[in-house]
Amino acid sequence: MADFSVDLSGHVACVTGASSGIGRHLATVLAGAGAKVVGVARREAQLKDWQAETKVDTAIVVADLTDRSAVAKLAARVSEPFGAPDILLNGAGINTRQAAGDVTPEGWDTTLDLNLRTPFFLAQGLAPAMKQKGWGRIINIASLQTYRAFPGGISYGASKAGVAQMTRAMAEAWSRHGITANAIGPGFVHTPLTGPVFADEAKAAANAAQTCIGRNSTVEDLVGPCLFLCSDAATYVTGHVLMVDGGFTAK
Repeated sequence: MADFSVDLSGHVACVTGASSGIGRHLATVLAGAGAKVVGVARREAQLKDWQAETKVDTAIVVADLTDRSAVAKLAARVSEPFGAPDILLNGAGINTRQAAGDVTPEGWDTTLDLNLRTPFFLAQGLAPAMKQKGWGRIINIASLQTYRAFPGGISYGASKAGVAQMTRAMAEAWSRHGITANAIGPGFVHTPLTGPVFADEAKAAANAAQTCIGRNSTVEDLVGPCLFLCSDAATYVTGHVLMVDGGFTAK
């Protein structure tokens, strides 16, 4: 893992989706930078595996983030282990990959709830403590589909386009209180969520060729941007969607 020499000692981070994929990796990164990290996901066994891997002072909260009643209580629950988080990384997400004609109301609601509703209401619940401290970092996860339309991605794309505007609106609402709100837009990263994409070697190669750099992404590519946005170096960066996509959206 690259060392970008960011010290987050004294900070508490809440990371959703910490049981796998991008959320899990970045939760480990934040813990390695000195933050006390509370990992949130619905799969307890995987969360415990993550906690054992970090070998530092972390905590886990098991919660179904598609359950609105659970989300309403989540800000209080994640504040119990170490105090109120001043870093929130909204890493949980879902992509149902339904064609436009096959999208169901249930699939639409689940996608919009997890990808858009949950990040906002969790941030809303944690913002008062960040305001009181005068310092906070909110990082949302955008997507290539924030700006590009892909087959089978209408509900996912709508949610991720919403993430961009939600991030800007969070910045407008809270940045005067010392809370920055930004989003990271990964390229094609091989995770459980993108497994179906990488299962097709020809499609994966075509996606790599679409980038300016000429390869698909790894979770390591997200480490520097994440640490930068969490650090004091990014005090004047807010309302921004940072595409970490190898130039995919530049072409």
